[in-house]
Amino acid sequence: MDQKYGTIFKPISSKFINSNYYSLRIKTFIFKINKDMDLHRRDFFKIMGATGLTLAVGRELKAAPNAKNDPEFKGILYDAARCKGCRGCEYDCADANGLPEPLPNKEIKGLRKPDDKHRTVVNEYKTSKGIVYAKMQCMHCNEPACAAACLTQAMTKTKEGPVIWRGDKCMGCRYCMVSCPFDIPKFEYHSPNPKIEKCTMCFETRVQKGELPACVENCPNEALMFGSRRELIQEARRRMFEKPDLYYDQIYGEHEAGGTCWLYISPVPFKEIGLNTALQKESYPALTKGFLYSVPSVFVLVPALLLGIQQATKKDNPKNINEDE
Repeated sequence: MDQKYGTIFKPISSKFINSNYYSLRIKTFIFKINKDMDLHRRDFFKIMGATGLTLAVGRELKAAPNAKNDPEFKGILYDAARCKGCRGCEYDCADANGLPEPLPNKEIKGLRKPDDKHRTVVNEYKTSKGIVYAKMQCMHCNEPACAAACLTQAMTKTKEGPVIWRGDKCMGCRYCMVSCPFDIPKFEYHSPNPKIEKCTMCFETRVQKGELPACVENCPNEALMFGSRRELIQEARRRMFEKPDLYYDQIYGEHEAGGTCWLYISPVPFKEIGLNTALQKESYPALTKGFLYSVPSVFVLVPALLLGIQQATKKDNPKNINEDE
């Protein structure tokens, strides 16, 4: 057994053969194994060398991000200090997207979340500085977990910034709902032709035509501002610098979940207006990058390794049998 495995790395030497005991037939058979083993080992190391080189070059050329080509995303800045809770954005959103009219104020009970009939909602919060309103909708993450989880790319991040859903590509798995750290995408369970409902920042209906999103265009208090994400962050910092007593010193969405295209500034800590402050700073799809980079190595290296071992150790080589006969 020891000699069998030893031949994987070292050819059998004639010194291990007792001529008085082994027959000439056995000597000839072992010599042929040695000859084939040399060839198998050479082929094996060629395969492994080529595989390693391919993986090394591929990782260097493709895995590194290209910072020079990072896009300039568009986004929206929401200023909770300016919002008066008129809920006009809810009505504008419903009208622009063919959704049911929002509930009147007297029928609203408790805090609400976006659902399959309302892509955005405005809630009233009792905070340390009195009543503050906060608008809730899709955050349009820079690296959206919903798009990363979508098997058919029905949920996708556009190069302009908005995250949109494409019904013609959706297979109904609803992985986007499970993966979203903000719990935003909603499925129309009671519809015979269900869709995924979420804010699209009016990308296809308005933004691509050069128009402002409906909620931004009609906000009477200018609580909403549309522009490039970089410009919005600069504007948010300007407001906080000029009125430090009015604003809480942080921009929500600048770093949360890897950064989002919907940004918030507020007169109170964001936890007081219902925003999730326990999110990590790194994007959620980034958590799987290390694993995904290892998958090609596993699928290429392991089969090559097993093939090399199999070729080097198999005993019943048809070529040997034919020559012996």
